[in-house]
Amino acid sequence: MGQELRNQVGSRRAPWPVRGLPALMIAGGVVFDLLTPAQFTAVPLFAAAPLIAAPVVSWVTTLLTGIAAVIAVSGLHVVNRTAGQITALTETTTLLTVAALALLINRVVRRSGEKLASARVIAETAQRAVLPEPVERIGGLRIAARYEAAQADAFIGGDLFAVQDTPHGVRLVVGDVRGKGLGAVGTVAVIIGAFREAAEQESSLQGVAQRLERALRREGIRREGLDRVEGFTTAVLGEIPRGGALVRLVNRGHPDPLVLRADGGVDMLEPSEAALPLGMGELGTWPDRADEYPLPDGATLLLYTDGVTEARDDRGVFYDPVEGLGGRLFSGPDELLDALIDDVRRHTGGGSNDDMALLAVGRPAAGRPERRRTVAAVPADPS
Repeated sequence: MGQELRNQVGSRRAPWPVRGLPALMIAGGVVFDLLTPAQFTAVPLFAAAPLIAAPVVSWVTTLLTGIAAVIAVSGLHVVNRTAGQITALTETTTLLTVAALALLINRVVRRSGEKLASARVIAETAQRAVLPEPVERIGGLRIAARYEAAQADAFIGGDLFAVQDTPHGVRLVVGDVRGKGLGAVGTVAVIIGAFREAAEQESSLQGVAQRLERALRREGIRREGLDRVEGFTTAVLGEIPRGGALVRLVNRGHPDPLVLRADGGVDMLEPSEAALPLGMGELGTWPDRADEYPLPDGATLLLYTDGVTEARDDRGVFYDPVEGLGGRLFSGPDELLDALIDDVRRHTGGGSNDDMALLAVGRPAAGRPERRRTVAAVPADPS
């Protein structure tokens, strides 16, 4: 981890114009001093050089900048024949003090940067542990997943996804936990842990949903305040049986998944009956119902959280994935998710108020060789 921290700190270097500014300040001070009368001083420019260098370059470079500033001032006093005056001593002492202060600032900034890099590494490690990215192929299906945080440098929040190959077929879940912060991350861990166990053991998708409901109920008992009575998770559970061109879904209050067909058409998979999110079983009990939808060869199943459908532009218009993705062809699930993320960013002007968890599952077209990730998304041929 030590090497990774150093790499992260080093990778966040300031751009070269900023790093070159201290040298420019010293050169400018020399020119100013030579071109102006003796009563004008360029000491402020020389003093600014190490202070500017301190937060953007290394300790050694900051030291060299301070030394260069002191040498420049001393040399100018020699040229101007003022080296024996009290002014020369005062200016040199001032520059030495400023250079020492710059070295201290550099050390403080460096340590802060290492702590921040350490926090990023820990957060990324936690994400990989709690929310591991699935492999590219599971049960003969092509898989792609993304987690896009709304906040810069954030790695994980309340959105989740998981895919697992089971004796009952490939099972998957995409969900969105109410709330943010460590509490939401804890709930994500509970849901994914319960899903992986239930996906193997339960013979039906409805049974998996009920296992998650019970897991969240136990988790809610340990919580306090509003989270205890208002904690819930919207989720879609899916099952793609082996050899069947279909997908079974249990939707618990989550945005409707999509199927993108090989001809560019898009189908929205609406549930036959609306259901409350997971964790709200105390408001009513009813049997979960799994709906079946076609998933033909060459089609891709797309599941996402409300960070996609609630993304707004500057006029307050929500992004519509059916409209945005309809009539387009993609070479695979990865390209589909890349295009979707780009669409949402363009729609919102580059910002977002909510995280996005995305999961795409592609069924390869029968009799066609699998294509690599080299073809970008292109519009479908209208003919």
